[in-house]
Amino acid sequence: MARGRQQGDPVDWVTRAADDAVRHAGEGKPVTVSSGASPSGPVHLGNLREFLTTHFVADELRRRGIEVRHLHVWDDYDRFRKVPAGVPAEWSEHIGRPLTAVPDPWDCHDSWATHFKAPLQQALSDLGVEMEEISQTELYGNGTYRDDVLRAVRARHEIDAVLARYRTKKPAAATDAEPGSELESQEAAALADSVAADEETGTTELARFPFKPYCRDCGRDTVTITSYDDETTDLAYTCECGGSFVTNLATQDEGKLVWKVDWPMRWAHYHVDFEAAGADHATPGSSFTVGHELVERFFDMPRPAWFGYGFVGFAGVQKMSSSAGGVPTAIDALEVLEAPILRWLYVRRAPKQTFTVDFGPEVVRLYDEWDALARKAADPAKRDGAVLAWERAARVASGPLPTSKVAVPFRTLSSVADVTAGSSELISRVIDDLGFEHDSVEDLQPRLGRAMSWTASLPEDQRTTVRESPDTERLASLGEDEELWLRIFLDRLPEEADLDAVTSVVYGVPKVARGLGFEDAPTDQVKADQKDFFRLLYNLLVSADRGPRLPTLIVALGPTEVRRLLGA
Repeated sequence: MARGRQQGDPVDWVTRAADDAVRHAGEGKPVTVSSGASPSGPVHLGNLREFLTTHFVADELRRRGIEVRHLHVWDDYDRFRKVPAGVPAEWSEHIGRPLTAVPDPWDCHDSWATHFKAPLQQALSDLGVEMEEISQTELYGNGTYRDDVLRAVRARHEIDAVLARYRTKKPAAATDAEPGSELESQEAAALADSVAADEETGTTELARFPFKPYCRDCGRDTVTITSYDDETTDLAYTCECGGSFVTNLATQDEGKLVWKVDWPMRWAHYHVDFEAAGADHATPGSSFTVGHELVERFFDMPRPAWFGYGFVGFAGVQKMSSSAGGVPTAIDALEVLEAPILRWLYVRRAPKQTFTVDFGPEVVRLYDEWDALARKAADPAKRDGAVLAWERAARVASGPLPTSKVAVPFRTLSSVADVTAGSSELISRVIDDLGFEHDSVEDLQPRLGRAMSWTASLPEDQRTTVRESPDTERLASLGEDEELWLRIFLDRLPEEADLDAVTSVVYGVPKVARGLGFEDAPTDQVKADQKDFFRLLYNLLVSADRGPRLPTLIVALGPTEVRRLLGA
């Protein structure tokens, strides 16, 4: 049910952006918010911010009961720029062709563009993103933009004069990343490979013509425009392949506007009220700056409401990236993070703030933070900006996103998945023993699947390997205190794998050894003994000095297996 904005509600960047979009459209009128992306490679977590930023604004408007259209433009008519690592060198013959005309080297989709669109479309569906997708290949190809192209070409001298004023202003990433950091290097690489770095800088007006055809013969944009007739709208060109052709801009559709003209044309064509932009497009002299002037001067529309957003980096990927190009995508992230948590990473920060998605040990802390925030959100008296971000992440205007029927802490699930080698049936039994009653494994999904995937992605030195047999050498060399601790532990270890009882024993053994009771507060000496005792159990059970939380590990192994490994 739609809920209008209420007085006293917390306000965040989404609220303000939605207000701006409404003002641009006019009170009471439908609103169009737009995003755009080129499927030139894996649509990684940095690109995902383009989609989610606009989605959150659209979703806020839907919550208010305002008619809104989230328009996503696939720039699949862009040129194929280079052959990335992992792709056969012969694909260089396709450089300069539209992405939709480049074959899929993995032979699983009909084109290069579709290969990289498809997994993101699935991820966006899982993330609750509703949007209307359009293809620039289709729209340029069916003549949708003919009038807009002719309008831009008629104003080409004035447009060129505007572009000339910005050519000396080099786009630069606006980042709060630390100089020399991995995040900064990732951002610099993304900027260098961005279409924002493209520029038509020929010495003649024809070389800087706002429309560029794809060669009728070879299909590439490796063309040189030789003449244009304003009366007939005939554009003549030659191509590096040796061809020489004439295309008529009023009747034929064989090319596209250059990027810095195409974008403002699109805003006007669809009357876009809001569109965000990455730092590569939103700095002085870049696409957004130029486009704002062009859309108002030559396409007769007020510039859209907008803001720039910061770069998103990644860390701790190890086995996380299954995509060509070696960067984690939304599909990769959703193997480890529940959809609401991935959404939360993007909505909880101000758009200009850069951040890193860490797939290492940070994942456990992230789930803990999310669960704590969910508990806070359950109390209406505690509703604030942090809870608002949780609400935006946990549900869309049409309803909540899927969550586990039985909520088990991620650190517990991942620890159990680790020591049980990922057996879902065994995990289910142990989780039940830990006090989380459930009817079936499905009650633990989707979080269980995420925990199993994350555990499997960890490098071997971060995994827990349970010993196959007792460490007889270590058992034979036990010190006097160690022998006493093990005797007390084995004597007090319950036959039923009850987590509370096991926890009491694990922490209580050093107390009893020092003449205290289980319920007594530990002395400083007992605290030191506890550390040594825990290390001893880890050594004997998993051949390491540390590992999953000991009570969870013991319950997961079961009393019988623990006694066997301890030589009882």
